[in-house]
This record gives sequence, structure tokens and C-alpha cells, in this order.
Amino acid sequence: MRNRATVKEMAQHLNVSESTVYRALLDHHNIGLGMKIKVRELAEKWNYQRNERAALFKQGKTNTIGVILPEFSESFFSTALSGIEDTAGKHNWSIMIGQSHDRKDREKEILANMKRKGIEGLIVSLAKDSHTYEHFDMLKRSNIPVVFFDRVPGQQDVHFISSNIRSGTIRAIDFLYKKNHKIIGMINGPEDLSASRERADGYEKGMRENGLPFVPGLIVYSDLTVEGTNEAMRRLLSNEEKPTAIVVFNDYVAMDAIRYARERKLRINKDISFVSYANLPLMSYLATPPLASVEQYPYEQGQKATETLFRLLSEDVKGRGIDTHYRIIIEPKLVVHKKFASV
Repeated sequence: MRNRATVKEMAQHLNVSESTVYRALLDHHNIGLGMKIKVRELAEKWNYQRNERAALFKQGKTNTIGVILPEFSESFFSTALSGIEDTAGKHNWSIMIGQSHDRKDREKEILANMKRKGIEGLIVSLAKDSHTYEHFDMLKRSNIPVVFFDRVPGQQDVHFISSNIRSGTIRAIDFLYKKNHKIIGMINGPEDLSASRERADGYEKGMRENGLPFVPGLIVYSDLTVEGTNEAMRRLLSNEEKPTAIVVFNDYVAMDAIRYARERKLRINKDISFVSYANLPLMSYLATPPLASVEQYPYEQGQKATETLFRLLSEDVKGRGIDTHYRIIIEPKLVVHKKFASV
């Protein structure tokens, strides 16, 4: 059997241009029926199989989207990545992934590399030190759409999907108040993160709605490292009125905070209680997990981010100035861990 033919070989055999053969294979309206029949018969006889990658390249397309996440090792982001990949696969698109390791310089480097390799769109969750977003302007100038999720810029002219952190925080405060906690602290993330601001807003509103005094000093900020969490715990526990419960930025930070408290001989969820965010599956295996966790639905965020990106890439909107920015907010759920459900 003959080796698979190329478009060039068929063009030479038929004494026509490569573009004629290519368009005939695509059933282009400018190619006559007779030529289409000749090309198709020869393609079948010579065992021609279309190279999808080359065909897309000729059209100036890669059918590839970029995805930049802070850390693959975090269950939240790996779950979101599953949502992205599953949705992209249904559209027969590929994804190119990179992790910023929560550094803006790394985020910029990955972004530039992905642009050089021809991504047609980008999904990103910001690094914790990304406080300005000028590095995304290069994509905007090239008409490459960007959709943010979870960690999103604090500005209006972007497309984003996120969980309603503010309402999730209020639910956490309501839950702790019903557990008879009156002095409630918060370990928040970096102050410049929009998610941190939403947590702080929700904390203040939740405290006031429950008739509890709002004490700004009971909100401490962490860089999300172990050392940052230890310092945050030290500051909270050194307050004259020590909190009996703490709302923590995420489950990973909660585990560091719990370890710090145990090292100081505090009984978890007796002397001091915790509520966190993300509801990671591993929390159910801990001997002393937080009382509850705010479920932020990472798979759904990844799924909706990808669906939104494909909407932006669709024929009816691509290439036009788009005034509408998609802002999708997913309502969170406070999940009480089973061992505390009846407490």
C-alpha cells in the first residue's frame, strides 16, 4: 500500500496548485465539481488523510486555549482544571497549561510564551501578587479574549466567573453566631486580592447583622505561607479579647492555623473553632477539621469559564468590539463537616 499522500504530491500529479487541492478537499464553492471529484478520487486512491494541525495552521488557528493557575498541587485548582479540560474536550479544543506559583513575574512569562505559541484565548486565576494587570493588555491588543475565574481583577471591564465570597462569609459568621461564638476573628489573604476584600466585607456585614461588634483588629492578613499564617494566629491570640472562632482564607491555611493552635495546647473546636473556604475532599479525613467550609464549586467555575471563552470565540462575536462583559457569580454553600452536623 502506498504511503499517505500529501497535498503537494497530489497537486503535482494533477498539475494544479496546492491551494486548489486544499480547497477541493474542503468542498470550497470556488472549485468546480469536476476538479473536486478528481481530487477526492486521487485522495482515496493514494490514502490521503488530512493533517488537522496543518489545516488549522493554514487558517491561522490552533484550536488551543491557554490556562494559567497559581498551583496545580492545590486541589481547588486541579478540580477547576478538570472542568476546563472536560469542557474544552467537548469542543475538540486543546489546552496549554502553566502554573504561576503565585508569582506575577512567572504569570507574565507564561502569558508571553503562550501568546507566541498561538493560543486563541486564555483562562486565568491570578497569582496572589498580581495587583496590576497590564500584562494582559498584549492579548487584548491581539483580539485574544481572556476569562478570569476565582481570583479575578478588581475592575469592571473584564470577563470573570467567581463564587460569591461575600455571601459565603456572611453564612460562616451566621453559623458561628448560632454556635454561641461572640468574638470571631478572620485570617484573610493578601489585602490587594479582590477575594480578600470580599471576605472582609462579608465579615463586617455578618458581624453587624448578628449584633456583634465589628473590631477591625480581629481581621489579620496573611501572605498564605506557613510563616504568614503563624504570625496571623499569634496576633489574633494575643488580643486582649481572644477570639473563640476564626474564619480562615482557605482549607490549606486552616490546616496551618489548626497546627499552630494545637502546638499551643488549644483544643480544636472546643477552645477555638474554625470555618474555612473551598471544602477540599481531604478535610473529611482530618481528625480535627474545621467545623465547616464554604463550598466554592471549582469544577463549575472552570466549566463556566471555558463556556464563556468559547462564546467569546464564536463566529458571531469574534472580531467585533464587545461592550458586554460576562460576570458570572456562583452562589456558595456552607458545608458542615459530618462529625459536627449534630453538634
